[in-house]
Amino acid sequence: MTAPADHPARSFQFGRDTFAFAHELVWKYHFDPVTGAMTTFKSDPPPAYYHRCFVLVRATRLFFDYARYVPELPPVAPEAYRKLIREVVSRNPRRTATESERIVIPGYDGLRSFSRAHEPLLKAECGAAWESYFLRSHWRMIFRVSGRFQEKMSEKLKRSLLKRGVSLVHLFRFPRITINHGIVLYGFTESGRHIEFEAYDPNVPDHPVKLLYDRNRRVFTFEPNGYWGGGVLSVMEIFCDWPY
Repeated sequence: MTAPADHPARSFQFGRDTFAFAHELVWKYHFDPVTGAMTTFKSDPPPAYYHRCFVLVRATRLFFDYARYVPELPPVAPEAYRKLIREVVSRNPRRTATESERIVIPGYDGLRSFSRAHEPLLKAECGAAWESYFLRSHWRMIFRVSGRFQEKMSEKLKRSLLKRGVSLVHLFRFPRITINHGIVLYGFTESGRHIEFEAYDPNVPDHPVKLLYDRNRRVFTFEPNGYWGGGVLSVMEIFCDWPY
């Protein structure tokens, strides 16, 4: 399967198209290496930028789809950048833009360099914490997620990546919510049994992460990290076209 010739997917580059700063955690997690049991304790010092993982994955898509970076142009004043950021994040994440519709960001070659230079501005303008909670897609997590649904989801994610270059996903467990998080997929490779999706995790901005789909078991697994002990979870695409 390939992207339609008249709407080819843009190439997402981790080192260019992701935020340089981290989405912070309210809690720290410890996973027992023998039992896998999780214990939590509050971060000290308390985080300053948190409860915005879905805000950041949405903004990642919006800057990828709607911004055009022109490093040859001279930088502008912070208030001018504030206006440009607001223009980008006000757009519809379910649409794409033509090249002529893209908003010019002068002085930088991508979101990573832009966010490194203007971290406070982007944190202030990309969205509030409540926007991570009140998403219309969150209702789906309360219902049973079957193997058939995850099988269909894995194929939909592949189609979305071929069409758009990125796909935003909700990772969750329910009713025991041991994870409730958003990441950005931007590539995949396949073998006979597995589909390995490459992803940007706003909690881990320094390197890509992997989301794995097992065709035989019809489940997704997410690799262990500082806030998740690893293992099976449910996956649903968000800010996307319907139906599945």
